[in-house]
Amino acid sequence: MTSIDTQQRTYEIKTYGCQMNAHDSERLAGVLEANGYIAALDGEQADIVVFNTCAVRENADNKLYGNLSHLAPVKRANPDLQIAVGGCLAQKDKHAIVQKAPYVDVVFGTHNVGSLPALLERSRHNKQAEVEILESLEQFPSTLPAKRESTYAGWVSISVGCNNTCTFCIVPALRGREKDRRPGEILAEVSALVSDGALEVTLLGQNVNAYGVEFADRSAFANLLRACGDIEGLERVRFTSPHPRDFTDEVIDAMAQTPNVCHQLHMPLQSGSASVLKRMRRSYRPDRYLAILDRVRAAMPDAAITTDIIVGFPGETEEEFEQTLEVVRRARFSSAFTFQYSPRPGTPAATMEQQVPKEVVQRRYERLVELQNQISWDENKKLVGREVELLVAVGEGRKDADTNRMSGRARDGRLVHFTPSGPAVQAAVRPGDVVTTTITYAAPHHLNADTDLLTHRRTRAGDLSESATAPQSPGVLLGMPSIRRG
Repeated sequence: MTSIDTQQRTYEIKTYGCQMNAHDSERLAGVLEANGYIAALDGEQADIVVFNTCAVRENADNKLYGNLSHLAPVKRANPDLQIAVGGCLAQKDKHAIVQKAPYVDVVFGTHNVGSLPALLERSRHNKQAEVEILESLEQFPSTLPAKRESTYAGWVSISVGCNNTCTFCIVPALRGREKDRRPGEILAEVSALVSDGALEVTLLGQNVNAYGVEFADRSAFANLLRACGDIEGLERVRFTSPHPRDFTDEVIDAMAQTPNVCHQLHMPLQSGSASVLKRMRRSYRPDRYLAILDRVRAAMPDAAITTDIIVGFPGETEEEFEQTLEVVRRARFSSAFTFQYSPRPGTPAATMEQQVPKEVVQRRYERLVELQNQISWDENKKLVGREVELLVAVGEGRKDADTNRMSGRARDGRLVHFTPSGPAVQAAVRPGDVVTTTITYAAPHHLNADTDLLTHRRTRAGDLSESATAPQSPGVLLGMPSIRRG
């Protein structure tokens, strides 16, 4: 890739939304740096500010335009500042972004991440806004260079887009129909990550277990999980998010039989009411969903299962909401992402009759959260006294200056705060290292291990994270791009 004469212009990326967006931001950072830009230091006003937007989360547009308005006076004071808006909201709103915020320089869509450097240069040269929104994918994002956010864990896209038609979701309209990467390309990227020090990968797709639809192989996802088990040095494999319709016994067997595939499953429920699921155009019913959980737990009794649930979908009655509560009681999720329904322009659900009053949605939401918090707490209490292996993480919860408490993720995905002390600790524990410890306390959303570590394994990922946080000159912050989530 030819480097543009940027005179060492700096960039900052603000990321909103899902893991797919966070992964896209790593690609944005990669293509910018391949073209001569450098990451702005914390507290420094960047020459280029990129907003990688979400159109799914509530008030996503208000949040974007509010943040853009804060940059307007900065832009007036410094006309050389460039502002770019990409992601799902850009794909949806297109030219409307420049109409609402005329000081924006570049608008680009979900299908043309790689075009950003050229669009920035064209905008600077022409002194006008550049808007480029492709309607279909021309280059798979993972073929672009990336600047990874983490030295020890990485995301790998196995597919983009979605072939489902859920009535509440606008993602298929913004990301397009599903396109799958070939297994060899995926495994090569995973292997390259491991060679660079990564211990963990998360396989990404809008509907990850539908992988293989493009080449008509229903066993493709299970086979991909098993193939990841053959990569030396890869210690943890996760994936998100599967769809209950496509969840097969082959996948369950692959999870159970492949040692480095974590016993963690995030599978959206959305509603526990068959009639609501039908209105959502979700192609499963509660009994089918619960049967999958039963089979997962029969094969992996220690599996931690999480989910997404929408409260107050149009027409939801009190009886239908009670059905959701009953499924939650039976499912015993370790945690759940719960959402109050709000209309998304462009989706069928937005024009449905019987929109549930906001105050009713709020009351139901509070009841669901109260129930799930109690279940999460009860399930976490079962782990007190159990030995766990943690991959030490950065940016995961607290680090207490008084106790030197750090955080890590267990193999089942649970967040654990621990104290790096005891005879097993031969040197400072760093993000990317692996420790084992014993759970001493449970809360609904985390666990504590306030006891001496049993083991501490220093890793190359830890070495890299340690060097990344050491003082560096601008432009050589290793493995730590300026990706900031909104």
